[in-house]
Amino acid sequence: MDITRLIITAVGGQGNLLSSKVLGEAALLSDIPVRMSEIHGMAQRGGVVESALLFGDVKSTIISDGEADVLVSFEPAEALRAMNKCKSETVVITNLAPLPPFTVTIGSGAYPDIDKLQDLISSKVSRLIAFDAVALSKEAGNIMAVNMVLLGALAQTGILPLTVENIKTAIKTRTKKTFVETNLKAFDLGYSEAEKQN
Repeated sequence: MDITRLIITAVGGQGNLLSSKVLGEAALLSDIPVRMSEIHGMAQRGGVVESALLFGDVKSTIISDGEADVLVSFEPAEALRAMNKCKSETVVITNLAPLPPFTVTIGSGAYPDIDKLQDLISSKVSRLIAFDAVALSKEAGNIMAVNMVLLGALAQTGILPLTVENIKTAIKTRTKKTFVETNLKAFDLGYSEAEKQN
């Protein structure tokens, strides 16, 4: 089977690791070989959390520069930071709601202009799906469901060898019962948003 390489990047606390677990579970349900690795960085201090997921028969969990088939970013500046992993055929999905780092908050750094950021990413990859995932997670009933919104957008692209049904089953088994309904709603909202941008 073909190998699909996915990078998920986020800021600590945004739910990147849960997203990885959901996709790993969906791969097991689909009988698709999957390998995962994570870089936690200074996650508790708002630092970068990055996951690499490789679907198919691979030996390594490393995605080298220029190898990612798809990049999902929970934060726009993190999408820009991870662009070295992309190639011209990569699809990038990013949340447009910024979560500025501490340096920006205290005035010793500048946050990139969102429009310029989108233009730059668009010029380097085959497709950019960009929207305010925070607004959609609020609409779903849980501001913490940004990760599920972005999983929905990812599922809509059809890039991963996973069915929507298996991803939703994994959401039901991997998330707390009290959040299942809002997580599934968030997933559906993200799916619909990516469909609109098709």
